[in-house]
Amino acid sequence: MFMFHRILIPLLFTATIFFSCGYAPAPPEGKQVFRYNQSSGISSLDPAFSRDQANIWAVHQMYNSLLQLDDNLNVRPSIARRWEVSPEGTLYTFYLRDDVYFHEHELFHSKEDRRVTAHDFVYSFNRLLDPSLAAPGAWVFNNVKETPSGYAFKALNDTVLQIELKRPFPAFPGILTMKYCSVVPEIIVRHYGADFRNNPVGTGPFYFKMWEENIKLVMLRNPDYFERDDQGQQLPYLDAVSVSFIIDKQSEFLEFIKGNLDFLSGLDASYKDELLTRNGNLNPRYRDRLELITQPYLNTEYLGILVNDSLGIVQNSPLRYKKVRQAINYGFDRKRMMRYLRNNIGTPALSGFIPMGLPAFDAEKTQGYSYNPQKARRLLREAGFPDGEGMPPITLVTTASYLDLTTFIQHQLQDLGMNVAIDNTPPATLREMVANSRVNFFRASWIADYPDAENYLALFYSKNFTPDGPNYTHFYNPRFDSLYEKSQTIVNDSLRRELYRQMDQLVMEEAPVVVLYYDQVLRFVHNNIRDLGSNPLNLLTLKKVRKI
Repeated sequence: MFMFHRILIPLLFTATIFFSCGYAPAPPEGKQVFRYNQSSGISSLDPAFSRDQANIWAVHQMYNSLLQLDDNLNVRPSIARRWEVSPEGTLYTFYLRDDVYFHEHELFHSKEDRRVTAHDFVYSFNRLLDPSLAAPGAWVFNNVKETPSGYAFKALNDTVLQIELKRPFPAFPGILTMKYCSVVPEIIVRHYGADFRNNPVGTGPFYFKMWEENIKLVMLRNPDYFERDDQGQQLPYLDAVSVSFIIDKQSEFLEFIKGNLDFLSGLDASYKDELLTRNGNLNPRYRDRLELITQPYLNTEYLGILVNDSLGIVQNSPLRYKKVRQAINYGFDRKRMMRYLRNNIGTPALSGFIPMGLPAFDAEKTQGYSYNPQKARRLLREAGFPDGEGMPPITLVTTASYLDLTTFIQHQLQDLGMNVAIDNTPPATLREMVANSRVNFFRASWIADYPDAENYLALFYSKNFTPDGPNYTHFYNPRFDSLYEKSQTIVNDSLRRELYRQMDQLVMEEAPVVVLYYDQVLRFVHNNIRDLGSNPLNLLTLKKVRKI
């Protein structure tokens, strides 16, 4: 699809990494290729569909938004050089750089055609909200004002963009850092239509070269990228990024140990005891070859329960009873689960849905669930199922990576008399089932899109029912909705956090979720990788990475 003059790397190099269908080979001498694996697969390279980590990591390399987050979750300029907020907190004015260009494509006739303007953002944001696109990220602009002529996105000229909100929303700059809010070129999107997912064109540090689904994704260094390091050197340093799609975690681990992958993220039962000690430290045998990078992660791991639906799934399920959901929450030992199955990587979730690391997290005031089998039995009895008698079977749908955790929970719930079956489903299938409300009890996680607790509480707001938003449980509670809407109008941080805490407590009491643990970023990298870094969102940022 792309003109051959774009390829700045010698033909031997491109042939090696572009057409190999096996695991990532060693890079040619002198070329810096960062290789990582995405076992869960990628469903789209269109930022409008960057709803999960696999898609976000890839999209993040190829696109930019108005704003971005640094590793400390501070909102920083990106394509917008600076921004202003009106005194009433509803009108945002962004002043854009004039040196940002879309990646080359044959539909652009000159470099000037590729220059990004405020009009491109107006198009990109309106596209995200277009019902015909059915983008899962449309909810991020729920607070943007609607006018007779459309949504209040306005290009005053090529470098000044205004966005007007219905009401003050302090978290809005953080929302604009999300990949959903990336700028895309109208001429390219209209040309490809739905197939833009396979033919992405953005502004990011790497441009798209090829993607053979479940085989290989390759991105090359963008020679026109606008960001520079502190010394004035143009980013990125890497020549290319190569992504493989090895499904089996043990195979992924072996490729990493052999040096065919540069980076390994997270913890899997198949290799956790090989890489980590019982206390969560790097195994001494690997200290001369590997580095362990870890920090708190704004990720809540949980079990979701569909509590309202239109397909009749909930109607005959015992999970429709609040006391059964509460009994499940009391019915297993989170501390023991983390000690033996996670090598104490992560923190048992004994408070709310809001994770550690956010200011609204309050372990003292928010009462969650600790292991209490006696109380679980009492709740089952009060729900009409003494010792589980007469209770229909429950199926918990999960993926292979979480079989150990869900099996642990299954066994402990069975000790209470609950008949729990485990359904091991491919990640893509489970995502599709959850998004379309076709599963009653499912394993899930929520990684913060932006550093505000509102992002977590949005999962329980009734106007965010999936597929139009992230309310996957279809939880509906009028008091919660009222508190949520009130919190959107409060600028004072401490007052807003108190409302957040009240909402979090209400979710715990109604129990549409079973919170498992607050995660930890865990990255294993070879010692020749420099400046990979880490952040509480576990966002994979490669523009400053070097290989030595």
